[in-house]
Amino acid sequence: MKRHQQPSDYGLPVPLITPPHHVRRLLLLLQNMAGPWWRQWRRWSRACVSPNLFEAVPRLHGRPVFFPASALGRAFGSSSPGDERQPSALPTETHQKPLFTSPVFRHTSQLPGPTLQFGSRRSAHSDAKLKDPFTLAQKDLTSLYDDIKKELFVSKKELKFLCDYYFDGKGKAIRPMIVVLMARALNIHSNKAGELLPGQRAIAMISEMIHTASLVHDDVIDGSDKRRGKRTINEVWGERKAILAGDFILSAASMALARIGNITVVKLLSQVIEDLVRGEFMQLGSKENENERFKHYLEKTFKKTASLIANSCKAVSILVNSDPEVHEIAYQYGKNVGIAFQLVDDVLDFTSGGNQLGKPSAADLKLGLATGPVLFACQQFPELHAMIMRRFSSDGDVDRAWQYVLKSNGVQQTSYLAQHYCQEAIRQISMLRPSPERDALIRLTEMVLNRDK
Repeated sequence: MKRHQQPSDYGLPVPLITPPHHVRRLLLLLQNMAGPWWRQWRRWSRACVSPNLFEAVPRLHGRPVFFPASALGRAFGSSSPGDERQPSALPTETHQKPLFTSPVFRHTSQLPGPTLQFGSRRSAHSDAKLKDPFTLAQKDLTSLYDDIKKELFVSKKELKFLCDYYFDGKGKAIRPMIVVLMARALNIHSNKAGELLPGQRAIAMISEMIHTASLVHDDVIDGSDKRRGKRTINEVWGERKAILAGDFILSAASMALARIGNITVVKLLSQVIEDLVRGEFMQLGSKENENERFKHYLEKTFKKTASLIANSCKAVSILVNSDPEVHEIAYQYGKNVGIAFQLVDDVLDFTSGGNQLGKPSAADLKLGLATGPVLFACQQFPELHAMIMRRFSSDGDVDRAWQYVLKSNGVQQTSYLAQHYCQEAIRQISMLRPSPERDALIRLTEMVLNRDK
């Protein structure tokens, strides 16, 4: 397989990290998922590596946290163990400029911490511009929601109205957009025409159906009354009908999946549904041991958010290419973008107003959830530990936890972690043959970090 492992050879940005000591430790741990590339980082930062089973991560106010590297590797590693692709070396010639000017970072600019920068090498394609993902995917997404409504056709008027309620074209549609762009990029990489195969388009549609069904069920579990700027199904029609509507959307998605006729694709997207359920169960619990808490949070994030994107990307690759390494590139891009997307979402819960998000701010704290900003803040303010264990259920817990997070650098550390995952997504997708769709997927990582809702 011909692979392009030097993003800068095509005039595309190559992120360079200049992190402080304690953040390098966290990144070293997370590189477990990247195989040989992690070993290059290990050599580059050998002085930061602990010889223990546990790798040290942010050391704030003298309080280190330790995550088991092997466990994280199992949770977020390669979808096909033994993958030994050799990554590109770290660039040495750079012209540095700021990476992204995200609203996430404007809220944390006063905090000390790491910076992430772009460098670009001189190349014959240095004037290449990253493509706009929405523009490239628009043609394929135009009729997506109409096709979904056709899949949800049912004679009972009320059930159909319930199922169509969120398929109004006002959602971000980030998941089907990623799937469409990935499919086109893979088709070009595999020397096929760039047009979508019918099965690939079906996977884009199914991914949005599974996601929406999970939102309907999540709103029932959380007792939410607002979603995407309007009242939730359970708020308008009640919990029983909301549960049935979510079930019906999932059943319609399963029927569409069966029609694709590829057993491997069926297994992948069935795994997504299992991960969604397991992730929801994980969210209902919490780890008392601080060393396990962050691992629990990242694994839950993968199952509830990233698994759908990762497995959908892998599914469209299977329909056009038989090379396991290509499948792995698609999977790893989806996984890393998915985790970054949720990390930014968790940051926005502290930095954006409810009107921007389409749901109340501090929603996670009110649900008793300790997300990345809280877990990082707990290292500076140990008082948060007791609040996390009682799920912020005592009077004043939510307000106190909010203040501790804002006083800490938890928001910045979570934002930096999201940048790390986006960097790995760029590294993965840059192995594909250059194409407008591949470049758009790189551009998409910037959009994930820059979003404010």
